[in-house]
Amino acid sequence: MTDAERLARLRLIRTPHVGPVSWHQLMMRFGSGEAALAALPDLVGRGGGKLRVAPVEIAEREIERVAELGARHVFGDEADYSPLMREVEGAPPVVIVRGDAAMLRRPCVAIVGARNASAVACRFARQMAAELAARDVTVVSGLARGVDTAAHIGALGGRTAAVIGSGIDIAFPPENAALQEKIATDQLLIAEQPPGTEPLARHFPSRNRIIAGMAHGTLVIEAAPKSGSLITARRAGDFGREVMAVPGSPLDPRAQGCNLLIREGATLIQTVDDVIEALGPIDARMVREPLQTYATAPAGLEAGEGDRRTVADLLGPTPVAIDELVRQSGCTAAAVQLILLELELAGRIERHAGAKISRL
Repeated sequence: MTDAERLARLRLIRTPHVGPVSWHQLMMRFGSGEAALAALPDLVGRGGGKLRVAPVEIAEREIERVAELGARHVFGDEADYSPLMREVEGAPPVVIVRGDAAMLRRPCVAIVGARNASAVACRFARQMAAELAARDVTVVSGLARGVDTAAHIGALGGRTAAVIGSGIDIAFPPENAALQEKIATDQLLIAEQPPGTEPLARHFPSRNRIIAGMAHGTLVIEAAPKSGSLITARRAGDFGREVMAVPGSPLDPRAQGCNLLIREGATLIQTVDDVIEALGPIDARMVREPLQTYATAPAGLEAGEGDRRTVADLLGPTPVAIDELVRQSGCTAAAVQLILLELELAGRIERHAGAKISRL
């Protein structure tokens, strides 16, 4: 990949209203970041919006800053990108990494749980992570307080990957600064946000989907019913990955989320052998490394003004499935996808989990 193409791809994802789904659609449609940038004005105009492409200077400064930090950008079609993450709809087009990304090509298990976890839960997380690492499994977590921190510490003797919700140069929580640096130096640290990005609440759902997407299975150790850990587990289930949970006392609010997951069908975990058994043999699907390519742009496709009005009229503030839009509009799936791409680039719609869309 040329430097110019890397710069264009980065500018594309840093452009307002270009999210992971629309980025991939643009790349598949136009074949390269440079071609997609050139096509943006027309697409945004048809969607009724105004173009604000990320300036080249901002992308250049980001690339320079990442290099200064000893990190690098990894795009989805490069060898160091997580093979399992590639299979996820809305996978991040680019991540920033420090450390050994090759560990993601080995079996990966995510361990997540409560920030205010009990001492027993933290001890169990350390023990489970250490035993998984001893079995050549990469332990993935989010470097949060409580269970996440315990899991990373337990796996330091083997392999662990930390996914953070801030820029790769910002330690959060602050007390984990030394642990974060050790992971970045000896293991693997991953961030989706540009350097300098503060750990805002809106970034953590995106971080959670990366944790779930990189792992063959997600193990939850203590979690409240509406916690981020349960969101991670449910995203894992959406991705077709194994969901596992450690049962706890019904009298402890921190165990209610895990017990709920088990009631909903998650695998009950008591030992590391339970995890290995739940995952089953690491088959070809788990270890393959497909490198998608955008080298050949597909044939052009246009949508008529009547189709645009039809699809736009079907949209409202309540999220609706894209398949339902296709059925009710009578348009082809490709035409609906193109219209939604135009509307998203214009800032007129919002994408939701489960391939749903709402109008802003």
